[in-house]
Amino acid sequence: MLRDAARWDFADDFDGADLDRDVWVPHYLPAWSSRAATAATYEVRDSCLHLSVPPGQGLWCGDDHRPPMRVSGVQSGNGSGPVGSTTGQQPYRDGLVVREEQPPHRGWTPRGGHLEVRARAELSPRSMAAWWMVGLEDRPERSAEICGAEVFGDAVVPGESAAVGAGLHPFRDPAVADDFAAVRLPLDVAEFHTYAVDWTPERVDFLVDGARVRSAARPPWYPVQMMLAVFDFPERSTGDDTDAVPELVVDWIAGSASA
Repeated sequence: MLRDAARWDFADDFDGADLDRDVWVPHYLPAWSSRAATAATYEVRDSCLHLSVPPGQGLWCGDDHRPPMRVSGVQSGNGSGPVGSTTGQQPYRDGLVVREEQPPHRGWTPRGGHLEVRARAELSPRSMAAWWMVGLEDRPERSAEICGAEVFGDAVVPGESAAVGAGLHPFRDPAVADDFAAVRLPLDVAEFHTYAVDWTPERVDFLVDGARVRSAARPPWYPVQMMLAVFDFPERSTGDDTDAVPELVVDWIAGSASA
């Protein structure tokens, strides 16, 4: 259950029967492919969002993206230019063009404050789970990323520790410097933990279970959309993991304007 509900300007504890479609788009960067081909595998049950990648799920942009990957994700914003244009969110290479135009969607798009996610993840060495936020790219330079938490399965010691990545990526924003690191922490990512950021124009602090693990200076200062996703990377297979189903389970996501 979400704590101190009155303190939040926005909160979703996934208590309904499905995602709130006024907030969430259950696709991962669909402009570069299509909504049909980027649909998330998910369930909303037990007051949690369950994102997973079952063995039969197709590759994301499989005819073009390298390395190959499969992903189930939700995002609180979306949009693109017309088909054939280069106007879209988080292009993964130069010259990428829109394959399916996306109408503007603005679900929850905060700027600054205290933002947090309570989540757990089931990962194998070939998978990864992440919570991050990116500029809406209404202008190309408003594209930087604040990564709240990123965990690769091959950086997990089950039941003991995990390397939790956090920091900034500038992409096309010249005002933001790349500042990202993975910090090894004594936590079991298969259990619920709270990952949070305190975000001001001067700096962003990254916290796990209330303890600051690192900071970065001069983060982006414009509205961002939330991104929650779990990934599978077939080329990282160990040969005996074809039935592995990575899962990201989100108990809640919330934010308040004051850090």
